[in-house]
Amino acid sequence: MLASEAWQILERAQVVHAEAAVAEAVERVADEIQARLHDTLPLVLAVMGGGVVFAGQLLPKLRFPLEFDFIHVTRYRGTTSGGAVGWPVPPHVPLRGRTVLVIDDILDEGATLAAVRDRFLAEGVAAFYAAVLCEKVLSRNKPIRADFVGVTVPDRYVFGCGMDVEGAWRNLPAIYALGESP
Repeated sequence: MLASEAWQILERAQVVHAEAAVAEAVERVADEIQARLHDTLPLVLAVMGGGVVFAGQLLPKLRFPLEFDFIHVTRYRGTTSGGAVGWPVPPHVPLRGRTVLVIDDILDEGATLAAVRDRFLAEGVAAFYAAVLCEKVLSRNKPIRADFVGVTVPDRYVFGCGMDVEGAWRNLPAIYALGESP
């Protein structure tokens, strides 16, 4: 994608959640996680690349001991439609017996996060929790629910705050939806 194309996408997009609303949601989620996991010494895993922005905002607000690492699991690979779940980078540490908190950008259809949960449960985690910045509101059931959700978003392709559109705009501080097709 050319820079000019990325700018055109942003110009046609609509703000779904402004920067202030995102910051407020991160604070609330941090408080909820703090209340639930403060004495568990969890292993916190950010899902790369989308979850890195949310994790970077969330981690400094968690005032308890934790271990941090990352995983890379994806269905999108630079496109706007999901495919098969792939694991470019699996967990680096043993999970058996651990309390695990996975931080991701969005719970869309739920296939990716459900695959993470299922794999981690098969590896023997003691407890699995998921925190997502966004949950997409869909008319159909999802195979998983997140324990901690920042904001809900409509059933449109959203980007910003770690979520990309064709590889661009993960760095935006607000959440946008793609413009409607002409």
